Amino acid sequence: MNDSHGRLPADVHAPEETLYQGQWLSLRRRGRWEYAERNNPGGAVIILAVTPEDRVLFVEQYRVSILKHTIEMPAGLVGDLADQADESALLAAARELEEETGYRCGRVEFVHEGPSSSGMSTEMIAFVRAWDLVKVGPGGGDDSEDIVVHEVPRAEAGRWLFEKAAAGYSIDPKLFAGLWFIEHGRLGTAA
Repeated sequence: MNDSHGRLPADVHAPEETLYQGQWLSLRRRGRWEYAERNNPGGAVIILAVTPEDRVLFVEQYRVSILKHTIEMPAGLVGDLADQADESALLAAARELEEETGYRCGRVEFVHEGPSSSGMSTEMIAFVRAWDLVKVGPGGGDDSEDIVVHEVPRAEAGRWLFEKAAAGYSIDPKLFAGLWFIEHGRLGTAA
């Protein structure tokens, strides 16, 4: 893709070099640019989930990379399980929603996709709306996770997030995009 002046940066033509490769991430360099690349080609998914009681589902967990508790929407990697390497974002969303929150959804709908941090990572994140939620289990994540589920009235969600930030939690800024998508639907259509 060209920039607004019709030119590509010179670094685009530089060979890509792998600086480090881990299980989930690789560190790459192209010219003077260093960036992280997800080793699973499916990217990630953020689930926009509202209960029948009009409560938005948020999850709280400790994130070692920033050494803080975070508030996020249910989310996960697409195709991160060995037997599901070619799963779609929609299937991953339904799986992660139930695993993290204990809610099963009747259907899922693609809303939007974009980079998580275009200057630092190749990771693409899909926002997916989960519909027709039914509580089927406790949630809390898998054996490697310790997730606390929060059900917040939709009308109070923005205020609640700012209160959590004031209390010292890290609030993922993508949550505010998620709340906008909940209110406005796919590509700005009514939800």
